[in-house]
Amino acid sequence: MAALNRTTLRRLQNLPQIPSVWEGDRRPLSNADSHMMLDDDDVLEAGGECILWVDGSEGVVRAMDMVGPDAGPEALVRALLRAMEHPQSPAPAVRPQKIVVKNREIQFYLRGVLQDLGISIDYVPELPLIDEIFRGMEEVAINRPPELPPQYAEVLMEKAAQIWQDAPWRTLSEHQIISIEINQWDVASLYVSVLGQGRMDYGVLLYRSLESLKRFRERVVNDESFEDLEQAFLGQDCLFVTFESAAELDEDDDEEIDLADLPPSEIEPNFGNLHPLEGLRSILYEEEALTMLVALEAFHRFFRNGRRKLGSDTFPTLSSRYRIPVPQPDGEIQQVSVKVSTMPDVSDELLEMLGDDDDDDDDDDDEFDKPLLRDDLVPQNSFLSLGAVPWETVDFLRESVQFHQAAEIDINTAGDGLPVVMIQTSHPKAKTMIQDLKEAGGVKGIGFNPGENPFQDEQYDLGILQTKNGELYLFGEFNEDDPVHQEARKKWDRRCKLTNGWCGLIIAKGLMGASRGQPQFKDMIALLEVRWVSAKDLGIGPLQLMPMF
Repeated sequence: MAALNRTTLRRLQNLPQIPSVWEGDRRPLSNADSHMMLDDDDVLEAGGECILWVDGSEGVVRAMDMVGPDAGPEALVRALLRAMEHPQSPAPAVRPQKIVVKNREIQFYLRGVLQDLGISIDYVPELPLIDEIFRGMEEVAINRPPELPPQYAEVLMEKAAQIWQDAPWRTLSEHQIISIEINQWDVASLYVSVLGQGRMDYGVLLYRSLESLKRFRERVVNDESFEDLEQAFLGQDCLFVTFESAAELDEDDDEEIDLADLPPSEIEPNFGNLHPLEGLRSILYEEEALTMLVALEAFHRFFRNGRRKLGSDTFPTLSSRYRIPVPQPDGEIQQVSVKVSTMPDVSDELLEMLGDDDDDDDDDDDEFDKPLLRDDLVPQNSFLSLGAVPWETVDFLRESVQFHQAAEIDINTAGDGLPVVMIQTSHPKAKTMIQDLKEAGGVKGIGFNPGENPFQDEQYDLGILQTKNGELYLFGEFNEDDPVHQEARKKWDRRCKLTNGWCGLIIAKGLMGASRGQPQFKDMIALLEVRWVSAKDLGIGPLQLMPMF
């Protein structure tokens, strides 16, 4: 049996002990329950189990973890220590007077591990508070509506498969708009924009209004910040079907895989709805499903019949009418009449937006004189690390650091903490780095970009800081074959997904002192809350080391 080290024991013994009774348990969950709690595919595939530590006196959850079924009893202790020192609910760090469990083996194990902490460990046949929490999660999972109405799910999947086989993105650009006049289910017309000619994201967007479509395209062209683009995305009013790989892709290779190269059996459609007041919803209700069904079939017929004309140099004026059969709950078939037409004028207008933006870029010829990636921000010999800072620590740093760049919105406090890049250097150099960032307007984003040294046949993961004045700075070169970095990157990407794309940069002093590599709170002098940006968003492509002559 593993034992707590003396340092940890002393730290826990210094916590105030309160007269409260905590309940603890671990239980298997269905996939539906697990997805509600944590988006961790590795755990879910293994059959997730949930660890809960609850303060029965206060009625609050102090720690919750999802683990695989093979995780040992140590996982229960790890969650308990976090419940004492860093509770996920707004509660102080304390020791309970008593712990109750409903498993004899867990009771004996905890008695052995916690024997020096003055905590009574008792067995009880029932855990009423934890039972109530699990019952609540099961009820929510049972009552959660399906992503597609069951009566239309199969036919919608068939229509999506037709679209994938048609591959309209090989012919149509995003700005080439097609209207579908339906006049059913409170929908007059839908306006189709096809994604995929850039060989990145594949799908079909069905806008409910031309105004929404034009407004989004205009904001994409004109807005520069990631936050503005995110708001523009959520402000769309459309139904959509997008495509992704049905198999789990390796996170490190995700950017390099083109879905078009995969067989149709490995492609999975995802349906959803976007609305300014609802945001993104991955569930279609009955009338939305019927609208999607009719629109996809009409678009499929129109594209199949006009593929050759649509592929001409100029976007042609075409129009056709179809009668689309729609299955009814009583088994009858309703015929819905639709009109499908190209919209050359709208397409020219959208293309002109893109053209104006390209002209603006051409005016900036002096940009070519600037280095693509600078390396004069982070001091040499700095200590770098990727990790996470608990949310309680983030709150503390926001109030205590000398320089704080706050996020524009409240960050989703999911997962074990804020993913951060830690840069530790000497105090004078740390102050210089902070001043340089202030003069650059702050940090806009943190990302990683592929790089290579062709002379030594080495591949690198380049850590990049993007400042708000548009500069890109190298903060670290990580060998892609390093298993430690590979694991750190996977955790980093997973944590950034949980925070909806937010991460942090911490600048610390004390490089030559006792806290080298493990800076204490007093050493952390800057916290910048920034956006995570993908290599695609950075837009610089793979970088190659070139010889200097």
